[in-house]
Amino acid sequence: MKAWFLSLVALDVVRNVLAQNIDACPGYNATNVSNTRNGFKADLILAGPACNVYGPDIAKLTLSVTYETDNRIHMKVVDAAGPRYEVPESVFPRPSSSDGSRNSNIQFQYTRAPFSFSITRKDSNETLFNTAGFPLIFEPQYLRVKTSLPPNANIYGLGEHTDTFRLSPDNTTRTLWNRDAYGVPNGTNLYSDHPVYFEHRSSGTHGVFLLNSNGMDVKLRSASNSTTLEYNVIGGILDFYFLAGPGPLDVAKQYARLAGLPAEVPYWGLGLHQCRYGYQNYLDVAQVVANYSAAGIPLETMWTDIDYMYQRLVFTNDPQYFPLDKMREIVKALHARDQHYIVMVDPAVGVKPGISKAYDRGKALDVWIKNPNGTDHLGIVWPGVVVWPDWFNSKTAAYWANEFKLFFNPQTGIDIDGVWIDMNEPASFCTYPCADPYAEAVSQNMPPNRTTPPPSATSQLPIPLALAKRANNYSDVLNPPYAIGNVNAHLSDKTAFTNVVHANGMIEYDVHNIYGTMMSSTTRDAMEARRPGLRPFVITRSTFAGAGAKVGKWLGDNLSTWEHYRVSIAGMLGFASIYQIPEVGSDVCGFGGNTTETLCARWATLGAFNPFYRNHNGDTSISQEFYRWPSVAQAAKNAIDMRYRLLDYFYTALHLAHTDGVPVLQPLWFQYPKDTNTFGIDLQFFFGNSILVSPVTQENVTDVSIYLPNDTFYDFKNYAVINGTGSTVQLSNISYTDIPVYIRGGVVLPLRVQSANTTTALRKKNFELVIAPNRSGKASGSLYIDDGVSIQQQRTREATYTYGDKTLKVNTKGSYDVGALKYQSVKILGVTTAPRQVTLNGQRAEVVYDVGAKVAVVSLSQPLGSSFTLKWS
Repeated sequence: MKAWFLSLVALDVVRNVLAQNIDACPGYNATNVSNTRNGFKADLILAGPACNVYGPDIAKLTLSVTYETDNRIHMKVVDAAGPRYEVPESVFPRPSSSDGSRNSNIQFQYTRAPFSFSITRKDSNETLFNTAGFPLIFEPQYLRVKTSLPPNANIYGLGEHTDTFRLSPDNTTRTLWNRDAYGVPNGTNLYSDHPVYFEHRSSGTHGVFLLNSNGMDVKLRSASNSTTLEYNVIGGILDFYFLAGPGPLDVAKQYARLAGLPAEVPYWGLGLHQCRYGYQNYLDVAQVVANYSAAGIPLETMWTDIDYMYQRLVFTNDPQYFPLDKMREIVKALHARDQHYIVMVDPAVGVKPGISKAYDRGKALDVWIKNPNGTDHLGIVWPGVVVWPDWFNSKTAAYWANEFKLFFNPQTGIDIDGVWIDMNEPASFCTYPCADPYAEAVSQNMPPNRTTPPPSATSQLPIPLALAKRANNYSDVLNPPYAIGNVNAHLSDKTAFTNVVHANGMIEYDVHNIYGTMMSSTTRDAMEARRPGLRPFVITRSTFAGAGAKVGKWLGDNLSTWEHYRVSIAGMLGFASIYQIPEVGSDVCGFGGNTTETLCARWATLGAFNPFYRNHNGDTSISQEFYRWPSVAQAAKNAIDMRYRLLDYFYTALHLAHTDGVPVLQPLWFQYPKDTNTFGIDLQFFFGNSILVSPVTQENVTDVSIYLPNDTFYDFKNYAVINGTGSTVQLSNISYTDIPVYIRGGVVLPLRVQSANTTTALRKKNFELVIAPNRSGKASGSLYIDDGVSIQQQRTREATYTYGDKTLKVNTKGSYDVGALKYQSVKILGVTTAPRQVTLNGQRAEVVYDVGAKVAVVSLSQPLGSSFTLKWS
């Protein structure tokens, strides 16, 4: 053991020396350059004696550069000798169009000997990415590309992480290798892999995406007058996309077009969700639903963690603790009250022949991932020893869909409305090399024993209701020569081993980071098959680039701490504004450890401005349902009232994200890209593009310092005008049941006139329009309405609102039946003198002026589907 340890130390010393001299490697020379219709190709020939830093340098590469659109350049470097692994089209579909030209808004420039390249803006010739002085290295298990950036560069992305939203340029290493990461520790690799970053400058924003699912380190380092960004990748190819911008919203939309526009979620999915790991039986679940009702807190969806399973086996329910007839009764009761039900589904299938029918059926179809010798690969998860479905196996999708059809059958099983995926990195409790999984499972007490007696069989519910194989040249996939910064000692720790073989010949070493996304996609298809035509609501833990086109994401097993409350904002901004997964949120009040009343109250208000709003905690934590403390209950009611009144504004924003990629949550610099003060702010954010959320973020205080850009804002609750001056403002006496929310000037907000207990009831509430003019006296907005549940909408309705010169114009198109819904009023904010006269389509209308609030309120009874003009003088 001692000799082995010393050899590792010696190897590390050698690697460090090599790394220090890596910029002296020869790189490549570009030869045989030939033009293509919208780009060029070239050979890259090793320019001198090989460095062989972490393996033999590959002597000849092939370079291709394509101007795919006027705002996107695609650069690809591959081994000229033959194919290497690259992300399959089935996982990340490539854009179908390639109609760009050399007159693109960004330009690819290069030097032949030694080869280096740069990306520049056409209009300003500003350099965005530049590898000069940093030789390209391309080896079997090590790829290296390095670029120089401006001093103190503003880099965002490269997740998943709990670092600050703006990554520190000084000494940051972002490791991308998906893992089970309880406690989501700062600075480590977490559950998801998104090798994309936005760089923002006062002159513009651009994006860089490396389509590679292998493990990697991306290093940011600062020197006296520059920043560098360096990719260190342990396999695959170099497959870069460069996005021109020039604005942050432009880059977001360009990446969405590349990675896939986000899926639309059902309207009900935006309601409040409740879950806990540790509900002991069906009575616990039913009692929580009843308690929310008694407390008057709107609960949209009840969830159940793995507690419902028999011996933690997927696609089972415990007949004593969660008997099927009682589970069906709970679901029926929820549905009768327009509420919903979701359970967890894990990928790991327990090896319990005869007990787990899902295992028996999968074994018969031979759909498990394999060891190199062809045997089923085993791990340890909650059921004990497990196998994992191989999503590349041609039989697996049908197998998975059939398990959903059987167990979640509306007539005979648990009729879930959505599904929650966990442990899909895939996670294992086995530490490499895990020589005897069966003995290890026993030592870890998996599956856990139930310690409480089951409910009586006569207990009553307390709810009062009516691809092609790719060649590789890897020498060691279990211990690659370059060690990325994975928290665990080995890549195979706590997960499927990296030498596992998939049905198409690919190995886990290459496809590990896409396992969770493949499960998510297959699960969405299974949900759609059991409820054809309805939008699936799927929340997952592990994602890869493009996952938002299928599913939503929660931020994993956080802790009940103020620090995790704060970093949840940056986490959401990463997924919603950079990675294009808009349906995202943290475990409100925290998952691990014990929350406090004040923390849970604050988090309940912040959570109401998460796209995905769920209270969830662990089995060893105290109970934290919102009704447990009077202050938390009131905080939740206050915040849900705001959320639900705004829900159609937010639903419209989600629809725009689906159609055009506009992010539903935005950092302040997205809206104020030239205001350098906003570049590092990640404790405030925009909900939609016009609602500024500025939560209290410190413990046991009732004040907060917030930044208000040089613009007009209005307090959401009292409509008071606040003139931002591009400076910090101190807010005081903020109750624990409150959260500072502002309307940005320049918007017309369609709001429901009041909240409701369910989103179904909410959709029957009338609207009011709130006009919040900007400093030019103008405002605009929109409203999108559909049935809220269908994938393909037969009829929709859209309204656009424009305001200027004291005139509001409402234009409506579409044929979706809005019934008797009306606009009940129009509120014009910031009115300094009482209007003398208001007309609706030329007819005098009633107006009331609040001199203190400076708000003019015009009473209406105008059908929601109508177009009209309102003028005042």
